Amino acid sequence: MRNSSRRAARNKHDLWLIDGAKGTALIRLLLLALVALATAACTLVQAVPPPTAAPFSVQFQTPENGAQFTEGATVSVLVYAQDQTGPGIARIDLLVDDVLTQQGAPVESSAVPAFTVETNWTAQGVGLHALTAVAYRSDGSAAPPVSIRIEVVAPP
Repeated sequence: MRNSSRRAARNKHDLWLIDGAKGTALIRLLLLALVALATAACTLVQAVPPPTAAPFSVQFQTPENGAQFTEGATVSVLVYAQDQTGPGIARIDLLVDDVLTQQGAPVESSAVPAFTVETNWTAQGVGLHALTAVAYRSDGSAAPPVSIRIEVVAPP
């Protein structure tokens, strides 16, 4: 009687035991099902990157922010503005240390969708200087100003 009760108990537990290859296959199948469920439940959304430039904006092409120039050197300044949604660019102002040093306006029309101003500034005053560009529409509204910093160093 003892043997039969042990055999019955062993058979009862043997239902949960699976031999080698069948066990490995079953475990793999269960893991695959688990991964599939986890993936199906995932709700990641890919964000759309913002546009690189605003529809009405201004930016420096040259010089680079942080550039260094010897005092007395000629600094070539190139500023680009665009207005994709409004009446167009009517003027670009260039300020050095908050002082207006140059204004540029399109020659072919009172306002254009895109406009570039190129000018030279003589590096003067050893130290850091802020160059600021502001683009204006024909209706007088201004794009957000953009500033860069350059450093003027003493000649060797």
